[in-house]
Amino acid sequence: MDIDRAYVNGDFIAGAELYPPRWQAKATAFRQGLGTRAECNISYGPGPRQSFDLFHPESTPKGLLVFVHGGYWKAFDKDLWSHLAAGALARGWACAMPGYTLAPEARIGEMTHEIARAIDTASTRIPGPLVITGHSAGGHLAARMACKNAPVKVRIQRCVPISPVADLTPLIATRMNDILHIDPNEAAAESPANLPQNLHVQTHIWVGGTERPAFLWQARTLSENWNCEWTVAPGKHHFDVIDDLENPVSTLTATLLDGL
Repeated sequence: MDIDRAYVNGDFIAGAELYPPRWQAKATAFRQGLGTRAECNISYGPGPRQSFDLFHPESTPKGLLVFVHGGYWKAFDKDLWSHLAAGALARGWACAMPGYTLAPEARIGEMTHEIARAIDTASTRIPGPLVITGHSAGGHLAARMACKNAPVKVRIQRCVPISPVADLTPLIATRMNDILHIDPNEAAAESPANLPQNLHVQTHIWVGGTERPAFLWQARTLSENWNCEWTVAPGKHHFDVIDDLENPVSTLTATLLDGL
């Protein structure tokens, strides 16, 4: 198997190059449309990427949803994804979107601790239930918050990793590891699929039905090792599997927020 090919997504998605500018435009318009209900660049640490955006619903929030962005821990930032808060806000939830230091400036283990600090800080702003989600590498970081040894201090009620990279071991052999610098020790310490789950956190894995086989394997491996539910979203690929976060009545949004 060509391990690099197994973890390339854009090469198998028609018009892949159009997605990032589309995300950027929608995110910018969304923040502008919220006006004072968008608090941007709230610091949780001294680093230039150690801040989060916090989006408020029109009334007192029912709780807080945290979305962690992807990009293989080496690309993108929080500003591309603001529009994905729309579904939660329409249901009366606040939504925080943290940035974090990317590779090669930080190792994945350091990113885990940054996201934990971001969640702890954001939770002081919004009372009530706390739900964590994230996409791809962000799905990995979200899942790390549901591990028994997660460094997060506050209680998380639910975690829904979307298309997570749950086992880092295969990435050691990829060319991207020239930037990530994952070694066997870090793969063991930072792979949610190989770590005990925090049984107090309700967990549900989400993945697109037309994603690369490696991502279907990653999602199923985590769901089996943690003995939790997983959903394969029909017809969704790696770039559009997150779109339903904009929709307050989508099955994905319901999986995140119903019953809390």
